Amino acid sequence: MSAPVIHPSAVVESGAAIGDGARIGPFCHVGPEVEIGPECELVSHVVVAGRTRIGPRTKIYPFASIGHPPQDLKYRGESSTLVVGAECLIREGVTMNPGTAGGGLETVVGDRCAFLANSHVGHDCRVGSGVVFSNNVMLAGHCTVGDFAILGGGAAVIQFARVGAHAFVGGLSGLENDCIPYGMVLGNRAHLSGLNIIGLQRRGFAREDIHTLRRAYRLLFAPEGTLMERVEDVSATFEAHAGVGEILDFIRAGGKRSICTPREAPTPVGAA
Repeated sequence: MSAPVIHPSAVVESGAAIGDGARIGPFCHVGPEVEIGPECELVSHVVVAGRTRIGPRTKIYPFASIGHPPQDLKYRGESSTLVVGAECLIREGVTMNPGTAGGGLETVVGDRCAFLANSHVGHDCRVGSGVVFSNNVMLAGHCTVGDFAILGGGAAVIQFARVGAHAFVGGLSGLENDCIPYGMVLGNRAHLSGLNIIGLQRRGFAREDIHTLRRAYRLLFAPEGTLMERVEDVSATFEAHAGVGEILDFIRAGGKRSICTPREAPTPVGAA
């Protein structure tokens, strides 16, 4: 593998680790505790600061600010970390912050994610792999986003909220509660609008699995009983289905936010 290529106008401070085959473009600034993985590219005018690790083959576009101190007024300069996985796409103006003492001192982003222009990953967040943030998505501190979730343009997620795997958050939505895995939430303030059927089809989920998830969803958000009572009913009915189990585990695990629910109860299974 070839040596890294660093443009003469770039500033790479002493102590920074630049992997083989990496390219550091014009007017970039790489801090002394930064690790840039093999074959990464900082196109130009990119700043990577703090204790930040960038995985192999990640590409970062101009004016992204990666690893600067958290936007948390309680932050007192404690040493914290930002970890970005392999093969991510980070477009213009994206901001990502490391963790704080109140959240484990670490922000983590998985592999093969796409962060489009001006999107933000707040302090102490956990973002899975294969996630897409469209333009201007705002993820507040302490949030969790599961694998293959998609957040539409201008969506805003409140601190401590959870977005489940394969979920879809519609553009301009304001999410104040947790979105279940495979769920789709829309609106301001966002409500659960159904399952992310198109996303599941694009990910290659079998028709039978999608049908099972839809049946479980209707039972789970039917009007009868409490949510936890319905969780146990759905568990008994679909105990062998991994996807349904993932939704139930998400609800049982709980968090600091309530579960995002439909504005109207789904039509019961078997109803006209």
